[in-house]
Amino acid sequence: MGTFLAIFLVLLELTALVMAWRAIQHSRTSQGAVGWVVFLIAAPYISVPAYLFLGHHKFQHYVTGRRDSEEVIERIQEVKEALKPKVPPEFPTKALEAISDLPVTRGNAMELLIDGQEAFDAIFTAIDGAQSYILLQFYIIRDDGLGRRLQSQLIAAAKRGVFVRVLYDPIGCVKLPHAYRQALRDAGIQIVEPSQMRVPKNRFQLNFRNHRKTVVIDGTTAFTGGLNVGDEYLGLNPYFGNWRDTHVQLKGPVVSQLQLIFAEDWHWTTEENLLTNLNWQSGRAEEDMSGLVVPTGPGDKLETGAMFFFSALANAKERVWIASPYFVPDVHVLTAIKHAALNGVDVRILLPDSIDHKMVWLAAFAYFDEVREAGAQIWRYTDGFMHQKAVLVDDTLAAVGTTNMDNRSFILNFETMAVMFDARAADDLEDMFKTDFAKSFLLEKTLNEQPLRIQIGAPITRLFSPLL
Repeated sequence: MGTFLAIFLVLLELTALVMAWRAIQHSRTSQGAVGWVVFLIAAPYISVPAYLFLGHHKFQHYVTGRRDSEEVIERIQEVKEALKPKVPPEFPTKALEAISDLPVTRGNAMELLIDGQEAFDAIFTAIDGAQSYILLQFYIIRDDGLGRRLQSQLIAAAKRGVFVRVLYDPIGCVKLPHAYRQALRDAGIQIVEPSQMRVPKNRFQLNFRNHRKTVVIDGTTAFTGGLNVGDEYLGLNPYFGNWRDTHVQLKGPVVSQLQLIFAEDWHWTTEENLLTNLNWQSGRAEEDMSGLVVPTGPGDKLETGAMFFFSALANAKERVWIASPYFVPDVHVLTAIKHAALNGVDVRILLPDSIDHKMVWLAAFAYFDEVREAGAQIWRYTDGFMHQKAVLVDDTLAAVGTTNMDNRSFILNFETMAVMFDARAADDLEDMFKTDFAKSFLLEKTLNEQPLRIQIGAPITRLFSPLL
């Protein structure tokens, strides 16, 4: 027994050393590398399992329709040539196009859908009007009032002969009953069982999430934003109270881009290629906005989630207003916030004052003093829980989607942001922000002026920020 234990401990230490070397090679910051190395060598019996699940691994062989299909690449090039963008020259778009691997196009429209009732009314109306197919993806689908309404709407569409595909995250929907899924399947809807998903369930990468929320109708109308499917997103949960969130309805070539991202996720999950079965003639919207969809995730070669925010902050001349339920930025985004504020840019971060996830809420306090000293403002939303993800830059960029301002969205989640380079979209977002600021207060207390539990908890939880 003693010999076996000695061999086990030696192998465990060797494994820890190998992982420590991997952490040195792949950690995004020197602080992260040092933290993992010390943890792995000092306590391998705890750190080795932790690194298997939480260490920063890239998705290998994440096959993307955008990069691997010549047919779609040719179509995108045709769209790019036919609808050359009218982008304000003061906002560079090359970085966002490179991050997206998609072009900025014109002929688009983006309508803000504020809060759950307005958003789901629009989504259900579009589902009722579907003639050919529905592509639907949410991080969370609950078997409650809203979830069952969605279920009945999709079943009714399938009975009309509409082809329906439903994609969801197996962790986000871990409590979704088999009976709910089976009812969809019995109606002829394609919804994949978690056991059949080609996801990282057997590769110690359960920390990755597909956080996207996408609805595409017939290839001509699409939706994305912060809302999942559950009664709390309609403000019906007594704990959260009013639920403040934002979705958008899209028209124009950006619908094809969002559809392409769904097809990519579907292919990764099921190995089925949808590209030839979908409509890629999205048409043009009268609003004729310039825009694109920015997908980010751990399958990308670059840290695209953080780079989206970095690009927005780096190119701002007058203002950057950001709404996010969480604020745990990495060192690069943190530097970009401070740099923009020091340059005289009006930087405002809108966050909920109420608590969703305690550790993330606490960790944010460890960053507030730092950005406020540089001149950025922290606003705390008080009328219920705020879950929206929105970015406004000057009068030229308006973005709404699924990306939070935290390390999980930056490095672990698959996310999507719909971006318009248009003064009208910026005006709409500005009005929305001003309404939200009126229901918020400007943070003026330093960390040392906060209650003792926050003074102690904030710097401790910040140590775990790469994992939050």
